[in-house]
Amino acid sequence: MVAKLAKTCTVRISPRQLNFILADKVASGGVSMWCELEQENFFSEFQMEGVSAENNEIYLELTSENLSRALKTAQNARALKIKLTNKHFPCLTVSIELLSVSSSSRVVTHDIPIKVIPRKLWKDLQEPVVPDSDVSIYLPVLKTVKSVVERMKNISNHLIVEANLNGDLNLKIESELVCVTTHFKDLGNPPSASADASHGRDPEQMAEVHVDIRKLLQFLAGQQSTPTKAVCRIVGDKVLHLDVLHEDVSLQYFIPALS
Repeated sequence: MVAKLAKTCTVRISPRQLNFILADKVASGGVSMWCELEQENFFSEFQMEGVSAENNEIYLELTSENLSRALKTAQNARALKIKLTNKHFPCLTVSIELLSVSSSSRVVTHDIPIKVIPRKLWKDLQEPVVPDSDVSIYLPVLKTVKSVVERMKNISNHLIVEANLNGDLNLKIESELVCVTTHFKDLGNPPSASADASHGRDPEQMAEVHVDIRKLLQFLAGQQSTPTKAVCRIVGDKVLHLDVLHEDVSLQYFIPALS
């Protein structure tokens, strides 16, 4: 999923979590991503030692596809070990123990080049502070949304996303020749949306944000399986915030509004 969303990404390793981070500045028109894995849900053994006791973290940069490709070879593995090593250059070494036909095992090793990120740059790689949204709404089946958006991309690169507190979501494109809108009804709003309503917002009132359709399509193409939960949040007319949960993996994805 991450490899489809970001060519290179930052991996943050801490005692409790593994994070995959894309920190393009939303203000400059880039998307940003914060993906979170609780280590206890993935590893039977986990040892790490950060920079110091108070900064017990490691940040490194790698090519997402390299890690994805290495892990794909581990699908029928007996054991998998991921280690930070130095083999003439810093590496993330992935050791995979595979069973052979004769029941003996063989070990396949991948050395993935990485760049260790110095402490002074960590401040730009923290979990994004999410401003209050105007409207939060559950998303329909993402495959359906992807199919709709793919068709719309043939007409326009500019997509308008509208939603309200009544569970209505509209995806709309406008050109000189045509205006196309897809309506989704009764999607429901997460509990946080009731707080928006309590601030006096009319449930029928649409919040809208204009985004680059290709950036939304990239996010949708990255969803390999049906998520447990998918929420869309419209933050003013500035950001489309997509919040997705895949079993033990949570992903937040931020698409800036077109200026």
